[in-house]
Amino acid sequence: MSESLRVAVVQMVSGMRVAENVARAEQWVEAAARGGADVVVLPEYWPLMTHERAARWSIAEVWGSGPLQEKMGEWARRWGVWVVGGTVPLIAEDEGRVCNSCLVFDRRGTVQARYDKMHLFRFFGERERYEEMEEVQAGSSPQAVEVDGWRIALAVCFDLRFPEYFRALVPFDGAVVVAAFTAITGRAHWHVLLQARAIENVAYVAASAQGGRHECGRETFGHSLVVDPWGEILGALTVGEGWTMAEWRRAELRRRREMLPALACRRLRVLEEH
Repeated sequence: MSESLRVAVVQMVSGMRVAENVARAEQWVEAAARGGADVVVLPEYWPLMTHERAARWSIAEVWGSGPLQEKMGEWARRWGVWVVGGTVPLIAEDEGRVCNSCLVFDRRGTVQARYDKMHLFRFFGERERYEEMEEVQAGSSPQAVEVDGWRIALAVCFDLRFPEYFRALVPFDGAVVVAAFTAITGRAHWHVLLQARAIENVAYVAASAQGGRHECGRETFGHSLVVDPWGEILGALTVGEGWTMAEWRRAELRRRREMLPALACRRLRVLEEH
């Protein structure tokens, strides 16, 4: 069991050409790995950011096979790191939809977890409208993965707004959130939601996001960051592409949980009775 884990979050401004996005993602994974990361996290929709449904469909892969899955496994194997692969579209059972799937590859390039986004984004702003359920099949269960002895909860973007999702996975040591938060919702809620999920679960949180103005016209908030169990921000970006890294320390996790044993104080039976 590892006493520390160096977690790097990659921020991208993905465009409409898959090959270019893949090449840039590879550069960032390599940079983080060479910088000492144990885990490298990519953002949601890293292979392609577009409003065109047909274009998104064109890169959907069968689970367990496809160039995007092969690339992520190759990067993990080549640089000896865990890769949390943001999200890629996988063909769903529901004809006409895809799963927005987060895959986790170990240091040998083997898939150790798949999480299909459960909470599908709905937003009706003055200039933006999103109804993810029109083309995405919702996942059916929360997912965590063991990484070098650390239990890590996996979440995708809109999941962040549902504390019960994270509660379903406790106890966990840390959570990884991959996202493409809109600029308008991110400015209002991104930091406070991430810090709240860390504080209430007394756990580390690492969030990798899309961050900037995309070719398709969409604007995402960025501000990828890592939060400690006390809610303190250990590393953060603003907008544009890049990566940042912070060390998760088991001793610090134990110290905070001994100081504030909030998880042990929950009265689930009383709540369930009401």
